[in-house]
Amino acid sequence: MFKILIIDDDPTLRLILKRTIQKQGYEAIVASNGEEGIKQAQQHRPALIVCDWMMTPVDGLEVCRHIKADPELSTAFFVLLTAKGEVEDRVIGLDVGADEFLSKPLDLNELQARVRAGLRLYQLNEDLRNQKQALEELNKKLRTELDDAAEYVRSLLPLPLKGTINTDKLFIPSAQLGGDCFDYYKLDDDNLALYLLDVSGHGVGSALLSVSVLNVMRSQSLPNTNFYQPSAVLKALNQVFEMTTDKYFTIWYGVYNLVSRQLVYSCAGHPPAILLTGTSATNIQVKQLGLPGLPIGILPDGDFDDEYYQIEENSSLYIFSDGAYEIHGADGKIWGLDAFANLLADFRRANNSNLDQLLEQIKKLTFQDTFDDDLSLLKVNFG
Repeated sequence: MFKILIIDDDPTLRLILKRTIQKQGYEAIVASNGEEGIKQAQQHRPALIVCDWMMTPVDGLEVCRHIKADPELSTAFFVLLTAKGEVEDRVIGLDVGADEFLSKPLDLNELQARVRAGLRLYQLNEDLRNQKQALEELNKKLRTELDDAAEYVRSLLPLPLKGTINTDKLFIPSAQLGGDCFDYYKLDDDNLALYLLDVSGHGVGSALLSVSVLNVMRSQSLPNTNFYQPSAVLKALNQVFEMTTDKYFTIWYGVYNLVSRQLVYSCAGHPPAILLTGTSATNIQVKQLGLPGLPIGILPDGDFDDEYYQIEENSSLYIFSDGAYEIHGADGKIWGLDAFANLLADFRRANNSNLDQLLEQIKKLTFQDTFDDDLSLLKVNFG
């Protein structure tokens, strides 16, 4: 049952209003002045308030101002009773938050109609507020689930390698969570496999696919596949995942032989890795290690090639997702792969290997505090 608050210092009119409202089937609450009316509103939280304008010491305008300033009461439909008929007076009432006016002397039929109309609007506002609250709670739950998913993916990432080969990483999921993932592991004592993949789209679905690929790769469960040959691995991935999902993913996969210092790699629609060699500020060499190729899951009979590269001592290899450089700057333009490669070279010249500082420099150069896409970066140092 709707609660309706009547605020009027005229006892006769107050009684008439109360009985009229009760006959409509609503609960009527009465107050004899503005101060009492505000207290009754705070106590009962009525759906509609009928309030006389001319009262002392607190008039109807001040009551309305109090009610509309209170978030718990602001949706109450507020009707001002007034003998004032000037447009200027009604403008004043509207400015403080009144929703409707009733002129004295009152027509009870009009009063009943105004009450019905006011309660319909109140109910509509309540429904909208409840829907908004439900959406906010749902969004909060989704954000929590996305954070949990990102933390789960992070927990699966490999621990840093130390020794002749050492590694470092950045994993910065976007607010929406994407499908970046990477891993490295020994195929045997002499060969190290390493890769980074990026699933299309955002959300839990993309993250689940990236985890599925990671599990397949770690278990080496691709049938009849030589994991020492990157092109064979990509071909097998393409056959397994092409029909199992509506998403696709890019991947850079390589195998490094610690004895021969040879790196063999292949790409499926992924950005090239960047290899930095040289130790002095004047002889830094930048090499992009990439190959053309379609992402995994686009065509079932896609072909992939292998490329070989001899790794010099004290070289650094960066494997990353496109979220590391496809970033809009303040001018709206994409920052770009070349700019990212130049930044990596500048850090090497400065003998700076701190990836957190690299991230801060990316944010500074692109005027971004957060990223629309996942930013993943795997750094491998070859001793």
